[in-house]
Amino acid sequence: MAHDCSLPTMQNGVYAFDARSIAKRFRHAAIFGALNALDKGETMRFCNDHYPLPLLQQITHLFGDRVQISPVSEEPGAIVIDFTICKT
Repeated sequence: MAHDCSLPTMQNGVYAFDARSIAKRFRHAAIFGALNALDKGETMRFCNDHYPLPLLQQITHLFGDRVQISPVSEEPGAIVIDFTICKT
């Protein structure tokens, strides 16, 4: 059963990224590419079926302070996290 993440297509610089629909072997590469495509101040609202601790560690390692990580919701099957590109 698919869970709803309530992700808008685009709203005020917030772009939806539902990782659940991407093959697991391609997910991290797709996420890193999406983060690289964002401009300063924009946010990728990420949805996944589980809490992505290894991914968060990789993002912190690769992007450092450039990306702010903000958990939004931790519903079972629909974890939502905002990744915002810092303006500074």
